[in-house]
Amino acid sequence: MPELPEVEVVRAGLAPAAIGSRISAISVLDERALTRHSDGAADFVARLEGRAIVDAERRGKFLWLPLEGGDEALIAHLGMSGQMLLRRTDAEQERHERIRLFLEHPTHGELAVVFADQRTFGSLAVDPLIDDGPTRVPSQVVHIARDPIDPLFDDAAFRAALARRSSGIKRVLLDQGVISGVGNIYADESLWAARIHPETAASALSTQAVRRLLAEIRAVLAKALAEGGTSFDAQYVNVNGQAGYFAHSLNAYGRHGKACPRCGTAIVRESFMNRGSHYCPRCQRRR
Repeated sequence: MPELPEVEVVRAGLAPAAIGSRISAISVLDERALTRHSDGAADFVARLEGRAIVDAERRGKFLWLPLEGGDEALIAHLGMSGQMLLRRTDAEQERHERIRLFLEHPTHGELAVVFADQRTFGSLAVDPLIDDGPTRVPSQVVHIARDPIDPLFDDAAFRAALARRSSGIKRVLLDQGVISGVGNIYADESLWAARIHPETAASALSTQAVRRLLAEIRAVLAKALAEGGTSFDAQYVNVNGQAGYFAHSLNAYGRHGKACPRCGTAIVRESFMNRGSHYCPRCQRRR
């Protein structure tokens, strides 16, 4: 599933083409891509056609394009395999294309944003914007915590939230109500970098350990962003259809049985929430 770096790469790629453009037409090829828009395809089209896009924003794994008027946004969740692709308006239909938005940009001219999704777990929607502190976010996003690269992320509040949790730290990192955007891959990588066992009780972490963990989370996310995200197959690509290459920088995730880059001990994989946790049993001893 695309995580914070992958969604941020898509957001940053869409921004120059989308901001300032006007939606001239929309083609809905598969209404399964509108599961988050409860009023159906006709309403989706009617609420978007003719409106201008004024920004491109993201929180955790959600991205949205605020619309002129300031009351609504086009929101996207990529699910397991969703893609937002920039194409010419006359480009051939993508293999798993679900929706195509036709844009008119004052500088770039006519272009299309294609939402393609192989597994159809992703969705687009028009959603009202509501106040969330000093910012406005779609109603479907307000329950999602800020992510660690958000300038308004509160380190002290995060430390306090961990102190109240007896669950393993990895489980807490995947709780979108505590911290968003840190999925399975980046949780494993950050915990390896911070030398913390994934089953360590969150409440048992010292203030120093939490600071170290946050620093490593931010470092891992920054590196993943610089390398375009993590692609293991063709399902995650940026807006130009190119894969990210952070997979070549992984130290723990997906390296079961391989030597830990730090100490040489074999990386272990344990079953975790229908997925897997990867860690070094020597560097990340459970206290």
